[in-house]
Amino acid sequence: MNIHPTAVVDPKAELDSSVVVGPYAVIEAGVCIDEGTTVEPHAVISGPTTIGKRNLISSFAKVGGAPQDLSYKGEPTELIVGDDNQIREYASIHRGTPQGPGKTIIGNSNLLMAYTHIAHDCKLGNNIILANVATLAGHVEVGDRASIGGLVAIHQFCRIGSFSYIGGVSGISLDVAPFVIIAGTRNRTRISGLNKIGLKRNGFSKETISKLDTAFRIIFRSPDLLLKDALEQAKIEITDCDEVAQLIEFFESSKRGVVRRTEN
Repeated sequence: MNIHPTAVVDPKAELDSSVVVGPYAVIEAGVCIDEGTTVEPHAVISGPTTIGKRNLISSFAKVGGAPQDLSYKGEPTELIVGDDNQIREYASIHRGTPQGPGKTIIGNSNLLMAYTHIAHDCKLGNNIILANVATLAGHVEVGDRASIGGLVAIHQFCRIGSFSYIGGVSGISLDVAPFVIIAGTRNRTRISGLNKIGLKRNGFSKETISKLDTAFRIIFRSPDLLLKDALEQAKIEITDCDEVAQLIEFFESSKRGVVRRTEN
């Protein structure tokens, strides 16, 4: 095990023999780290936290800290991190709360750039990018391959759909649908279009993108239609596309409401 002599590793922490721990890093009791993970100098990992394989925990990151919630009284909540994630410098990720599911969950192959913040009870999927200083409040859910720009702030309990793209310096207070591009702050937030470039890069067929584009026009660019009528029309016109069904279901399952505005 490659643990620098200045690192502090609690005897109750469980580390695979291949884990690398840099100078002055601190790994507390209740932390379990799987093979191939690197903990760089001065990183701090608190438990209960489970970290999977081949992750990078960069310098000065704080992983598994207690939730920043005034109701939290030291209950044994947890953080679960999957495989192949990059958690970069000064990032902070907090455990769950008893009032929520009790766990914060990070999937696989995510890039969390410098100074990103993931609050208690968040749930992230796979292949997500959070650019520098992107900030998720408590209970936020982020779908696979979403991209969140720098200095973006997302309100608690919001959902960010898969393959969506949020432009930098945005403030998000409602759910963001899958497959769309969005930017702006609160009442000025605007959907600018379908994330066609992102969809192409991720291997979506021309046929699927075309069907999503048709659904997008019905749902987002039909000002004369109420949302429920727009969703119903999209269901009738496009019956054989799983991605369109996913888009419609996202609206129908939303509790906060979904950003639909496309005009300045």
